[in-house]
Amino acid sequence: MVYTMNIHTDGGCRGNGTADAIGAAAAVFRNKWGRYNKRLVKALDASPRPTSQRAELEAIILALRLALARNEGLNNEPRLRVTIYSDSKYAVKCMTRWIPKWIRNGWQNYAKRDVVNRDLMEEAWDLNGRLRDEGRVEYVWIPREENVYADNLCNKNMDEQY
Repeated sequence: MVYTMNIHTDGGCRGNGTADAIGAAAAVFRNKWGRYNKRLVKALDASPRPTSQRAELEAIILALRLALARNEGLNNEPRLRVTIYSDSKYAVKCMTRWIPKWIRNGWQNYAKRDVVNRDLMEEAWDLNGRLRDEGRVEYVWIPREENVYADNLCNKNMDEQY
């Protein structure tokens, strides 16, 4: 038996790159009828300073946590088919291409500099591995206009932070 999960994610940052930046991340299940349910939304910590990239990676982490929690509640131990949707090419490429390469390179990028956001990537990669033990995990980039619900959750959280 295969259990399918579709999770939409988004991260946002206001004042990106400034000392007073705020950010939020969201992950939400989308059921087979197109309705959204079960969600996690998180305000980013003030330190390290929030950025758009950190917010998008936090959203991936939330999605992985949601999927692992849902899996723990399932009976009959089905194989999982998890698809995580993001409008961030950066987050998708981190999870599908760059992290394995950076691990092999000792977390150094092409320019031989330390990879930025390594803390979040290591956490995401660990969660990804735990979920892959239960089945398949796929990361899919979608245009922003197909990610309105998750985007609204992030914006609402950031509005509440002011």
